[in-house]
Amino acid sequence: MATRVAESRSRRYDPAETRQRVLEAANHLFSTQGFAKTGTADIARAADVSEGSIFYHFGSKRSLLEELGRMYGERMCAAMEAGDRLEDLEPGITIQRCFDYCTTQKSWENIVNANCAGTASRGKMGLKSNPDAEPFYRASHEVVAAWVENQYRAMAKKFDLTDVDTKIAAELTYSAVGAALDIAFAPGADEALRKRVEAETIRYVRCACRLPHPREA
Repeated sequence: MATRVAESRSRRYDPAETRQRVLEAANHLFSTQGFAKTGTADIARAADVSEGSIFYHFGSKRSLLEELGRMYGERMCAAMEAGDRLEDLEPGITIQRCFDYCTTQKSWENIVNANCAGTASRGKMGLKSNPDAEPFYRASHEVVAAWVENQYRAMAKKFDLTDVDTKIAAELTYSAVGAALDIAFAPGADEALRKRVEAETIRYVRCACRLPHPREA
């Protein structure tokens, strides 16, 4: 019994494990009740840590939001990459995986619904214009846009697209896919609509990048 208690205390006060528990608790609370309605005391109770631990590891609620945005972006990128080489990917693969991730995890739907309720704008624009959500949006945007830019560099090299500005193309793709997710996961949207939005988004991005269909490549 004493050994189990000691092991439990060791896990509880392990800095890395404590930090991860705070992130997971905050992620759950922010996506269920919203950023503004969640305080650091709520997160501390959910994570079973002291409130001081949150400030020790993250400095402020705003910094915690930024870290969660990076975590969200990294998980989205991991889902799109799925262990494949960047040069083997193209929008038909990555956008489908993005939609699949949002469908199975309900990540986009939960974040938007919890944090844009009662605001003039919903979806990506609602998050961007909401002062409470802006740190999360900005950090996730930076991570995902950077990944898309790297993927576009690999794609441009493979298809010999020498005149493509990969940074601008990545930002435009981010905006287009974000708008598509807003439509696909809006309240009342069904699976049929989501599939149509996904297919049209893939077609649009492929055309914008002047990519041949995979069957023609």
